[in-house]
Amino acid sequence: QVQLVESGGGLVQPGGSLSLSCAPSASMFSFNTVGWYRQAPGKERELVASIEADFNTVYTDSVRGRFTISRDNAKNTVDLQMSGLRPEDTAVYYCHADQGIAGNEYVYWGQGTQVTVSS
Repeated sequence: QVQLVESGGGLVQPGGSLSLSCAPSASMFSFNTVGWYRQAPGKERELVASIEADFNTVYTDSVRGRFTISRDNAKNTVDLQMSGLRPEDTAVYYCHADQGIAGNEYVYWGQGTQVTVSS
């Protein structure tokens, strides 16, 4: 089975920066899409950013221009660089990846890492 190992997260002041990394147990080339979702208390889980095998990227409007998602071939990780952080960015962030094999879709989730933006 595929595992998604997340690192990063923590407490940061408003306006600060933080980076998250997702390391899948399989080669990232085996995935159609890898991305990050987040869920704040009382809210639904939402897509933050995703990157496809062809490096096409998608961002939710609230983070566009502040967050950058990228794939690092050498480290086999998908990274999320966050800057200009706001208190409303506070949430549990989850790595997400999907595969398409023999006509079936396989979806994987990380355990989540807490990001808290507060003074």
